[in-house]
Amino acid sequence: MITTSNLLKKYNKNQVLNIKLLEIPKGQSFGLVGNNGAGKTTYFSLLLDLIKPTAGYIETNGVRVDESENWKPFTAAFIDESFLIGYLTPEEYFYFIGELRGQNKADVDKLVSGFEDFFHGEILGQKKYLRDLSKGNQKKAGIVAALIGNPKVIILDEPFANLDPTTQIRLKGIIKNLVEKQDVTVLISSHDLLHITDVCERIVVLEHGEIVKDLVTSEATLKELEAHFSRTEVL
Repeated sequence: MITTSNLLKKYNKNQVLNIKLLEIPKGQSFGLVGNNGAGKTTYFSLLLDLIKPTAGYIETNGVRVDESENWKPFTAAFIDESFLIGYLTPEEYFYFIGELRGQNKADVDKLVSGFEDFFHGEILGQKKYLRDLSKGNQKKAGIVAALIGNPKVIILDEPFANLDPTTQIRLKGIIKNLVEKQDVTVLISSHDLLHITDVCERIVVLEHGEIVKDLVTSEATLKELEAHFSRTEVL
């Protein structure tokens, strides 16, 4: 589904990403972890053609993302609040995204109505602009907007940050449903090792822009990640 080949990103002489080969199959829940500056957001930005690679490429379903826009109809993302349109209400924003993805208002209403528990009564019908919502509620709106139009690839950068515990649990259920029941490929970056091991069947660790671990998630994965980041040996 997603193939990364000889991908290099530099700013001046500073290398921020160097991935020789990374393949993510269709329907996989894929996690990306690393300390600040490891290259996680840079990788997602390259995957979404927000920045251009210095060398190499990423292909999604056979489409090079830096050479064609044919990947866009089946790809969605929420990276941060810059993806939102602050002067719209959540409802207006959902309809706007729906129109871009060929969905009418009835389609959007049907999808959005399934997330009432996730919204916890704080998003719809509040007559607030997106810019006036809390960081957590902005994130809820952005994540649900990314689901409009039945995308086959969904990219979420730090989706658990700024969410309360109840919403984090509900989000994990949403992600698992996308992968297990809808065969969606979901890519997640997170600093929260517990959450990412809960929802991702595979986890890659980046350090200084390079892959240092590629793990199939098991009962031992959380302990291995904690040991890695604390620089201790797994007992």
